[in-house]
Amino acid sequence: MGGNHFGTIFTVTTFGESHGPALGCVVDGCPAGIPLGIEVIRRELTRRRPGGGGPATSRVEGDEPEILSGVFEGKTLGTPIAIMVRNTNQRSGDYDALKDLYRPGHADWTWEATYGLRDHRGGGRSSGRETLGRVAAGAVAKAFLEEYGVIIHAWTSSVAGISVPGPEEPGFDLEEREKNPLRIPHQETATQVLQVIEQIRAEGDSAGGTVSCSVWGLPPGLGEPVFEKLDARLAAAMLSLGAAKGIEFGAGFAAASERGSSQNDCPAPAPSGTLRLPRGVPQVRYQSNHAGGMLGGISTGMPLTFRVAFKPVPSIAKPQQTMDRYGAVRELIIQGRHDLCMVPRAVPVVEAMTALVLADLMLLHQGARLMPGP
Repeated sequence: MGGNHFGTIFTVTTFGESHGPALGCVVDGCPAGIPLGIEVIRRELTRRRPGGGGPATSRVEGDEPEILSGVFEGKTLGTPIAIMVRNTNQRSGDYDALKDLYRPGHADWTWEATYGLRDHRGGGRSSGRETLGRVAAGAVAKAFLEEYGVIIHAWTSSVAGISVPGPEEPGFDLEEREKNPLRIPHQETATQVLQVIEQIRAEGDSAGGTVSCSVWGLPPGLGEPVFEKLDARLAAAMLSLGAAKGIEFGAGFAAASERGSSQNDCPAPAPSGTLRLPRGVPQVRYQSNHAGGMLGGISTGMPLTFRVAFKPVPSIAKPQQTMDRYGAVRELIIQGRHDLCMVPRAVPVVEAMTALVLADLMLLHQGARLMPGP
């Protein structure tokens, strides 16, 4: 079985199932000497796990990470970094009734069609809990990127058809993002969406939405033509997430209805405003950035911006028609503990995958040209 390995130089392999003993990752290619403590990984995993009410599942896991190798006295050794998190609250019996059923909207049938068998306990590797290994690896990548002054921030930009005001609009505040369970950086919109979420919950349904991401401090020149362009690598990373159904950079699909005179980005930054960022992050001046910080698949030095669309969670409380492994049509009501909307928990996952792509390209960039000797 392949598909569990990501990256070229800065690489990660994830392992584990939703209801197995543990999940985790092995990060290789990280340079030595990067400050990395267990608290850094714990903080990112805490952001990913459910909690705080809102649309999250009621499954409670401590998600306590263990660093098994690759770190000594708070710094990376340059050797493989193995991180493991043990499952402690599986309740696998909730899934016994699904052993012979293929849940609508899930990977049950396609997984079995590929491998001939499947782990019916929460979907195994197709579960959203698989992202735990990605987030742990992303914490390592973030620590590496911080040495270069690269800062990544993602946020919920829409839920259930309600759009959140963007960075250039009044009321947008990234510090507000971690103050509500929806990770919406706009207080008024967060209150509105929480009301809608409760209505959807009462109906036994679920909701989708989008996550926006911006990267500041990224140097120009990252990206490898022709097949390893920055946007191509990011697209592959984001669409590897289970519920991701689309991605757009900068102006995205809206650019298709515009003219070149309004969409062409100037290669020299022209300050015209500021973004309000969390305390400790430098205030960044920006200009129109229709291409999302890339030209020709290579970073321009402008803020990197993109948005990822996530479908509604397929595990809903409404009765549904499905098929069992014997070809019979069955009525299904999914029991267990599930997210009503997984978009808020996808925010740190999007950040993690972004960090893994950028860390890898940063190392590739260092070999892109012959540097003159002393």
